[in-house]
Amino acid sequence: MISHHVVDRGVPFGELPLPENIEPMVIHAPVGDLTALHAPKGVRGARGVAMMIPGFTGSKEDFYQISSILGEDGWDVWSYSQRGQADSVAPRGRTAYDRRATAGDAVDVARILIEHTGAKRIHLLGHSFGGVVAQAALLADPDLFASLTLMSSGPHGWPGRKVDLRQRLLDHPGGDLWRLDNPDRASLPDEELNPQDRFQRLRAERTSRDQLIGAIDQLADLHDRTEQLAATGLPMMVFHGEHDDFSWPQDWQARMARLLGARYEVVADAGHCPNIDRPEETAALLDDFWASAQDKR
Repeated sequence: MISHHVVDRGVPFGELPLPENIEPMVIHAPVGDLTALHAPKGVRGARGVAMMIPGFTGSKEDFYQISSILGEDGWDVWSYSQRGQADSVAPRGRTAYDRRATAGDAVDVARILIEHTGAKRIHLLGHSFGGVVAQAALLADPDLFASLTLMSSGPHGWPGRKVDLRQRLLDHPGGDLWRLDNPDRASLPDEELNPQDRFQRLRAERTSRDQLIGAIDQLADLHDRTEQLAATGLPMMVFHGEHDDFSWPQDWQARMARLLGARYEVVADAGHCPNIDRPEETAALLDDFWASAQDKR
């Protein structure tokens, strides 16, 4: 069993109420401390181990609800804030946020969790930009993973993607993304914001500008890795919300699923974040897929 010095108890980030069966953790990765959430509290292994990677502007807290549900269903579920997100370590310089670096963190975290939990392989999920990172991590070391799930994430980028947002970040070096998007509320005291807005503002001010620009540059990358992913032979699932019009075109995601030989699902009445919009349905979908993937290993 791995030393407790590699995975330790952490503290909650922000003031959103933490579900009772979730514990905040710190993963002491090679890059530095990556903050994490674990469910169910104090339990290891269970039906299988899963690791979830948040998307652009996101953090581990995006998985509060589905982690809690999946933990109750017997899964050992971990999520972590990527380098530069929220309260995780934030190296300086945009080159610290290229694909090799972010995928390397995912591989490092997977290896640490495998040793910490005793699992042979881990189910990997990436949301949106986290799916880009997950694809690269899987290709870097396929033997670590039991399956791949891409939630609201697609095969490749396109020229000029988020170029306007990138320029706004460069033009306003003193402001975070939430304040840029909400100028009328940027300077309000915390007590005049609702809890969700307080959390969003805190997360935005703690998120690295270099991380955001590095993520935008990765999202614009034209390289399609679908063929290499399919060649790994791992069980895969691609799904998104019925009303997701925020990231990749839905037909791109459907085509990627076909080329991967992956299960393809659409979550009704959900947008870009089915994990938040429809947590019960999303957790049930993951429970079913991970169980079937376990049977194939």
